[in-house]
Amino acid sequence: MKAAKSGTKDGLEKTRMAVMRKVSFLHRKDVLGDSEEEDMGLLEVSVSDIKPPAPELGPMPEGLSPQQVVRRHILGSIVQSEGSYVESLKRILQDYRNPLMEMEPKALSARKCQAVFFRVKEILHCHSMFQIALSSRVAEWDSTEKIGDLFVASFSKSMVLDVYSDYVNNFTSAMSIIKKACLTKPAFLEFLKRRQVCSPDRVTLYGLMVKPIQRFPQFILLLQDMLKNTPRGHPDRLSLQLALTELETLAEKLNEQKRLADQVAEIQQLTKSVSDRSSLNKLLTSGQRQLLLCETLTETVYGDRGQLIKSKERRVFLLNDMLVCANINFKPANHRGQLEISSLVPLGPKYVVKWNTALPQVQVVEVGQDGGTYDKDNVLIQHAGAKKASTSGQAQNKVYLGPPRLFQELQDLQKDLAVVEQITLLISTLHGTYQNLNMTVAQDWCLALQRLMRVKEEEIHSANKCRLRLLLPGKPDKSGRPISFMVVFITPNPLSKISWVNRLHLAKIGLREENQPGWLCPDEDKKSKAPFWCPILACCIPAFSSRALSLQLGALVHSPVNCPLLE
Repeated sequence: MKAAKSGTKDGLEKTRMAVMRKVSFLHRKDVLGDSEEEDMGLLEVSVSDIKPPAPELGPMPEGLSPQQVVRRHILGSIVQSEGSYVESLKRILQDYRNPLMEMEPKALSARKCQAVFFRVKEILHCHSMFQIALSSRVAEWDSTEKIGDLFVASFSKSMVLDVYSDYVNNFTSAMSIIKKACLTKPAFLEFLKRRQVCSPDRVTLYGLMVKPIQRFPQFILLLQDMLKNTPRGHPDRLSLQLALTELETLAEKLNEQKRLADQVAEIQQLTKSVSDRSSLNKLLTSGQRQLLLCETLTETVYGDRGQLIKSKERRVFLLNDMLVCANINFKPANHRGQLEISSLVPLGPKYVVKWNTALPQVQVVEVGQDGGTYDKDNVLIQHAGAKKASTSGQAQNKVYLGPPRLFQELQDLQKDLAVVEQITLLISTLHGTYQNLNMTVAQDWCLALQRLMRVKEEEIHSANKCRLRLLLPGKPDKSGRPISFMVVFITPNPLSKISWVNRLHLAKIGLREENQPGWLCPDEDKKSKAPFWCPILACCIPAFSSRALSLQLGALVHSPVNCPLLE
């Protein structure tokens, strides 16, 4: 409040923000130097340096049922995993953060050090409190056998979600700082290597810092096992169900925030691969683009006869208004110590943009789609080393619209069946009887070919579940005629293809004029961003008045949203 009393503009602004958050600056802790951590009004918690007794189960009583024995073992796993987790958090602070803050000369500035280890101390405080309560609950386990209410009381607080959210949102940025420091500061790299060698389990700093992201899924698995072995009517069953609901909700929120943070990091990584002067770089850095979907797909290239020539992995980025395809470069740079750095923290691939196109010009072409929606004569098919115009004709285009080799084999079987049917008709006109040349043999030939055709159709159907065909605009030919080219991607699984088709369709709808919001306003504290996935207006449905006087329909609209099952 001193800044506010001084009458400075900055002080008044800080006071206004504090009143909005309903948090007094008297409870805030000043940070070092010029590094101001974003404070959410969390109260500073001090934990005594005196180590509390570790939770420990007593000797197993006699006469326990099999379920009670299993529950004791699961409780032991909870105690053991929580103790290991707390020790890992302490190692982050004691073995890395504190030495880096005290080191002279600095291997990492105080500001960057605070950014790397942001919220680790608060997470340790939360779990230290939980461990103390867990120790008390373990001591009385044989008389109460209750653990669910402890999880509800410890992890349903908003403070837990806040500190973990900050940590998850900051994780990618923290790893970027570590990677950059390893590349530019040999003293920092040597410090990390020395700490890893001295550690008892040789776990890297990255291995320690990823544990908070994995903690709640581990809790969920343990409590699910505990619930399976808790009979109906047990006093702990309802508490376990409530605890699972709380933890699953918390994990879902953190996973969503991690997904959004990873998407931002993907765009940043993609931007680094584009020249600063290119138009794509300006588009990516304008702040108007949102990454909707990003996945590694396999691009396939076929020969003149439809045979598979080669395939290569591509990184495909679906933004809200464009589609970008990039080559993945896993080759390590010729930088000194690159391999050493990759053993300490994942460096990730580098991208080289292959092509990008506006989203309204992208068309999904499904198998068996007729030529009514695009001009087949202006479609170029990608071949090995060149692009070759496809000739008109239904049979030729069918080869390229589906899995080429399978479609060609199916067409060959269809032609052979037609020939065998003609042979069957000719055999029926024979007057004599000849060995292996009669109606029975001819009909067996027909049945065998029909079985092969059904097998081939099933293979095509199965392959098409993972085959994504996109029709993209290309450069006009010499006469100025617009030319399109088709690319074929193989998705990791059928659900992935459905997700791509669904997201492409919804993104196009979102670009319509009626789906462009007039304004979006973030919260006053500028911490929470306005949601990008606003409800999408797909179409307007006419509303008809009802004859019943008690029923009056004012308006009716259909507003689909993205289905979570297609994530």
